[in-house]
Amino acid sequence: RENFIRLCNPHLEKMKEDILYHFALGTGTHDFPTLFGDVKFVCVGGSPSRMKAFIAYIAEELGLGSPGCDYPNICAGTDRYAMYKVGPVLSVSHGMGIPSISIMLHELIKLLYHAKCSDITIIRIGTSGGIGLEPGSVVITRQSVDATFKPQLEQVVLGKTVIRSTNLDEQLAKELMQCSKEIGQFNTVIGNTMCTLDFYEGQGRLDGAICLYDEEEKLQYLKNAYESGVRNIEMESSVFAAMCNLSGVKAAVVCVTLLNRLEGDQISSPHDVLVEYQQRPQKLVGYFIKKSLGKV
Repeated sequence: RENFIRLCNPHLEKMKEDILYHFALGTGTHDFPTLFGDVKFVCVGGSPSRMKAFIAYIAEELGLGSPGCDYPNICAGTDRYAMYKVGPVLSVSHGMGIPSISIMLHELIKLLYHAKCSDITIIRIGTSGGIGLEPGSVVITRQSVDATFKPQLEQVVLGKTVIRSTNLDEQLAKELMQCSKEIGQFNTVIGNTMCTLDFYEGQGRLDGAICLYDEEEKLQYLKNAYESGVRNIEMESSVFAAMCNLSGVKAAVVCVTLLNRLEGDQISSPHDVLVEYQQRPQKLVGYFIKKSLGKV
């Protein structure tokens, strides 16, 4: 049975046209079913250049492109986000932090709904700070937790606090873990991911412009996080999980760790090493898509 996108907004049915402003797309100007109706996999990540590199990578992996082939930015009418497509795969940038990815997801979910897409899998691929893991390890998120280690997103709507679940698809996480074992190229774990509102104080760093705690307090906080099941820290997973849950979309978060936060705060690995680390989530998700399409 096909699983279609679920929209939690009855007001949209009354609109003659839906303008996806931050994508520079609209139902009155674009034929969404023709443009996007065959999409089955959506991969999202912070950087436009990384998502362009991913679409080129997956195109070659699926035999749908050739080296050096250029892929046009579907959202070229705006500088907020970038979007690329090849075959059943859509690659979209989301910027940095909860507000940026939230805006993108509202419009992405509506895009998939208007395109009448079904059986969609959305995966966030990105970078993170690890806790108790060697740099370069890949974390598949079990739950996204807040800075107090609770698996929830706290959001204020019309002046009232709303609590939303941040669980992710357990079966999808297991399938991705199996794919990593089959690849056998890098360490991969399933663990909780802490999603924070800030890169510096919110993640317990000592190197920001403001820091009113000492190193001992920082290390105790990170050790508490590890003991609660947290294996990495980033800034988008909670709203990603919550919105995908509400929309009935199967979702996963796959992030590589650039450093072990128990050993420091600044990312100091050479550029070429970091580039290779950042390719690991792409390789894992690319393999998963190939396997899902029967191309492995």
